[in-house]
Amino acid sequence: MEYVYAALLLHNADKDVTEDAITGILQAADVDVDATRVKALVASLDGVDIQEAIEKAAFAAPAAAAGAPAAVAEEAPAAAEEAAAEEEEEAEESGMEGLGALFG
Repeated sequence: MEYVYAALLLHNADKDVTEDAITGILQAADVDVDATRVKALVASLDGVDIQEAIEKAAFAAPAAAAGAPAAVAEEAPAAAEEAAAEEEEEAEESGMEGLGALFG
């Protein structure tokens, strides 16, 4: 995550997102830098309009969050019932194993 933060910091400061710049930021933050990860990040950002990506992400996040409570509210009771049924079944099986040990 710190690699992406370094790239965002460079973008915000109107600096070029380069391997040397990202490495410098990470070293200044006392992070053990993996050159392969730096190279991969810079390559993946090649040709990407970072500001456009930030704006799209900022627009998508509230829309996703708005729909999440309703979906969670519908799924939560069913998931809780299913988990309770599984726990009950496991307890029953465990109890039967214990009885078998007594009479085995």
